[in-house]
Amino acid sequence: MEEKKIESSNKNVKKANLLDHHSIKHILDESVSDIVTSRGYKEDVRLSNLKLILGTIIIVVALVAQFYNKKFPENRDFLIGCIALYVVLNAVLQLILYTKEKNAILFTYPPEGSFTSTGLVVSSKLPRFSDQYTLTIDSADPKSISAGKSVELTKSVTQWFTKDGVLVEGLFWKDVEALIKNYAEEEPKKKK
Repeated sequence: MEEKKIESSNKNVKKANLLDHHSIKHILDESVSDIVTSRGYKEDVRLSNLKLILGTIIIVVALVAQFYNKKFPENRDFLIGCIALYVVLNAVLQLILYTKEKNAILFTYPPEGSFTSTGLVVSSKLPRFSDQYTLTIDSADPKSISAGKSVELTKSVTQWFTKDGVLVEGLFWKDVEALIKNYAEEEPKKKK
């Protein structure tokens, strides 16, 4: 009976390769998403859906160019148009990634019953060859009158992982929940 309890508790353990900063960042980002959504914030997937639709259109353009009925000399102008459309759509996709998404790991709607009209943008950074993980919570619409001030947490990942690479979720949850609480307590910015 006790073996089953130990096995079930080991299944929920989040373990990272401590030599791979991508693995560490992935586990921390995944945990942040779980924490924020557990606090009543629903994930806003509109930007992700837009990127998927744009990516699908790009793939369709490439497939149409590849399998068009006519042979090369006859379809030259059509191919040039497809290539130009492919490049333009990819540029639009990259522009969305660069201007809107940046380092964001989660976009949310405002919690139900809340007085604010904006959700959150949660972003993170873990620079290469550094142990300093930076988590930032900002308003999804910073120009809104109900937007709170941006809050940031920078801490060494060694505070949250054991020497075996297991995430100590209790400590991490405390830090992230404190950051969310800090954001909620910040007074909204005054319009100038």
